[in-house]
Formats: sequence, C-alpha cells, structure tokens
Amino acid sequence: MAGGLVGLLDDIAALAKLAAASIDDVGAAAGRASAKAAGVVVDDTAVTPAYVQGLAADRELPIIKKIAIGSLRNKLLFILPAVLLLSEFVPLLVEIILMLGGTYLCFEGAEKVYHALKGDDHSHDIPVAMQGPEAEAATISGAVRTDFILSAEIMVISLKEVIDESFVSRSVIMVVVALFITVIVYGVVALIVKMDDIGLSLASREEESSQKLGRAMVSGMPILLKWLSIIGTAAMLWVGGHILVVGAHELGWDLPYDIVHDLEESVHGVGGVGGVLAWLVNTALSAVVGLIVGGIVVAIVSQFHGKESHDATPAAGAAH
Repeated sequence: MAGGLVGLLDDIAALAKLAAASIDDVGAAAGRASAKAAGVVVDDTAVTPAYVQGLAADRELPIIKKIAIGSLRNKLLFILPAVLLLSEFVPLLVEIILMLGGTYLCFEGAEKVYHALKGDDHSHDIPVAMQGPEAEAATISGAVRTDFILSAEIMVISLKEVIDESFVSRSVIMVVVALFITVIVYGVVALIVKMDDIGLSLASREEESSQKLGRAMVSGMPILLKWLSIIGTAAMLWVGGHILVVGAHELGWDLPYDIVHDLEESVHGVGGVGGVLAWLVNTALSAVVGLIVGGIVVAIVSQFHGKESHDATPAAGAAH
C-alpha cells in the first residue's frame, strides 16, 4: 500500500513537472510571439490616449476599461478564430495577410514621417471633448474600431511565430498573447492618462521632493506622448520592413533577405559587440525597406486622393 502511494505521488510529481514545463513552453512561446508585435503594440499604446484627452477626469479610466474590453472582444471573438482557421487550412494565406499587414505598417510609419516633414498639424485628429453618454459611446466605438486594425496586425504577427505548433498549443498561446497584450497596452495607457493627475496630487504635498516629482510628471506627459509617437513610428517601419523582407524570402524572392543577411553577418564577428551590431544593421535595413515601401504607398495614396479632390472641384463649382 505504501509502495503504491509512493508510486502515485511520483506519478503526480511527474505530471506536475510536465504541466509546469508545458506552462513554461506556452509562456515562452507567447513571449516570443508578443515581442515580434512590439512595433504595433507601441503604436497602439501611443494612439489610444488621444481618445480620452479633454474628457472629464473621472470618466477617463472607465472609458479606457470599456475600450480594453472591446479590444479583447476583437481579439478573442473575431480575429483569433479567423487566423487560427487560416493557419490550419491555408497557412500560405497567413503569410500573404501578414505581408499586407506589414505593408500597412510601412504605410502608417511613412505617412507619419511625411506629415512630420511637412509640419502638418494633426490636432484635428484628436476627438473633440464632449460630454454625455452618447458622446462617450461614440468615442469608445471609434477607439474599438481603430483597435480592430491594430489588434489584427498584432495577432497575425504573433501567430506567424507559433504557426508550427499544434493547433491546440497554437490556440492556447494566442489566447495568452491576446490577454497579455491587452493588459499591457491598456494598463500602460491608464498610467499615461492619469500621469498628470498623479503629478498634481504629488505637487500638492508638503514634501519638496514630492512637489518636484509631481511637477516633473505633469510637464513630462506631453514629452512622453511625443516620444511614444516617435518610437512607435520607428517601430512600425522596422517591423513592417522586416515582415516584408522575411515574407518575400519565404515566398521565393530571396534578394532583399540575402542583402540584409549578408550585411548583418559582415559585422556579426566584431569582438564584444558583434551581436548588437548585427541587430542594429538588421533593424536599420528593415526600417529603410519599410520607409521605401511605405513611401511608395503614400505617394500612390496621395495621387489617388489628389485625383479625387480634382474630380470633385468642377462638381462643387457647378453647384454654385
């Protein structure tokens, strides 16, 4: 009896170790998958605070909570089932969708660079501060719609990292990614939008150190948002370009990948800093590819919009 009990305990211990290893594997895979989506995550984090600027302070966190729930719904109920089915039955289509998403990232990044160079003022892009349940619902709805595009990019980029896993493992990992990314993004967003309130609270305390920290937080929030936008733009160009280079290689066009790989390898052997230099070269070249492709798309879109505006002018004149 004692021997049987010991054997049972050994079996339980072995199963526990196996389960722990499986959890570790899922966590590690989810971490790798999430890291590849970093560019979109940063952009998502930078974009969302704009939706609560100008709204009543006591409504900021409730609105962010509702947007986060909408984001999670987007990922788990709509995007995840679609990408899992595609990865199971038409994996090539996942690569094509990923490259389309990469092109869109390049376009977004290049467009931001283009408008920054032109000195365009995007203050009109920030939702107007409005009060009342209808206005709040409209703000949340707009944010969730924008999130759908960003969430789709995040989920497809993440899926590509674990596409060789079994269907069940892939599903579990992607659920973990969806939860992890949503908590991280909207947790950081909540901290950002309340940073000025926290700063004001600290600034009102008697301690001089608290006052200095509080004033620094209040004055630093616009700078933080600006740098988030810059980092997000750079990350979009890097991630988008990298997706296109690797995707083209996997679809049979090796030239861009070979150029990047050869230049990366040329610095990899530098003593002490080879690994860092190789990463910097890969990142910089991927960003250049992203900027070139994005710039081409921006030019095409600008021409299209210009033609639309030109075509609409005679009609507008005729109306007078």
